[in-house]
Amino acid sequence: MKHAENITVGISIGDLNGIGGEIVLKTFEDSRMLDFCTPVIFASIKVMSFFKSHFNSEINFNSIHNIDQLVHGKVNVFNCWKEPVDIEFGKEDLKIGGYAIKSLEDATKALKNNDIDVLVTAPINKHNIQSEKFKFPGHTDYLAQELGGESLMFMITDTLRVGLFTDHVPVKDIASHITAELIEQKIGTVYDSLKRDFKIQKPKIAVLGINPHTGDNGVIGSEDDDVLRPTLQKIKETGKLVFGPYAADSFFGSNNYKNFDAIIASYHDQGLVPFKTLSFGQGVNFTAGLSKVRTSPDHGTAFEIAGQGKADENSFKEAVFSAIQIFKNRRSYEKLTKNPLRKAPRKEHR
Repeated sequence: MKHAENITVGISIGDLNGIGGEIVLKTFEDSRMLDFCTPVIFASIKVMSFFKSHFNSEINFNSIHNIDQLVHGKVNVFNCWKEPVDIEFGKEDLKIGGYAIKSLEDATKALKNNDIDVLVTAPINKHNIQSEKFKFPGHTDYLAQELGGESLMFMITDTLRVGLFTDHVPVKDIASHITAELIEQKIGTVYDSLKRDFKIQKPKIAVLGINPHTGDNGVIGSEDDDVLRPTLQKIKETGKLVFGPYAADSFFGSNNYKNFDAIIASYHDQGLVPFKTLSFGQGVNFTAGLSKVRTSPDHGTAFEIAGQGKADENSFKEAVFSAIQIFKNRRSYEKLTKNPLRKAPRKEHR
């Protein structure tokens, strides 16, 4: 029987030629992990046995073909395919990309059916996953379609949370993507996530400018003055504690980021370069705004070290911990907001 606090963690295996298999094995070699979560790896027992042998792991797997066979206290492997797979560490391979997508699709289906509580995704290669059937830049866009909601890439640690107005958008197109509507939507998603997923009652959010020095009064671009500032003022008038825009170049070096519950950057590198500099190996990519909880490590497939036993599992382990904690926070928030205290009936005085 499932313990009340034992969360079922679904794991999509990612690119089999990358470091996904290694970091999953290393994470669950610590048997204490099974005290508070039950992992379900979406792959095949043949593939996981190959990884076990290659990396000299002592993990014992429970092989299952449907979710009803899941055993708590074991590392479960849900068989998504039967055929053997040729794994060549470090090689980009379209066929291997197909297995990464098969794993993701089966894990997402289980998440939608409530067969698993949360999803943690091992890294994929964004190029070799593309096909006639799968035309998404990565996990986030696919999961947004499947799970519903306004998805937002939210990079998190215990002390730092960075969201983005635009994520996988070419630099030349960034300014045209940042509209008043997008700003309101993304800030709303971050604000709601901080309350629901992180138990922060009055979130304080900092916003970084679009242009260097936030445009220098229009000398280096007008977008900050024309779009960003007026929209932030409008949001402030609703009572949300939103501040900025701040010049991005000095914001992190001055430690100003420590004064806020979250920072929203205008584009990918503006937010992720400082985030990964400050917390690489400990950071987690959380997809905020979805109906279900999904996290992943803050790194990619690392083909250059795949198969060598050198991969650091800490970010993946943190992704598991974060998914569990966010799931619990969300569950308690929903209980609080779903069942407001009813007014006690008045006592009649006689």
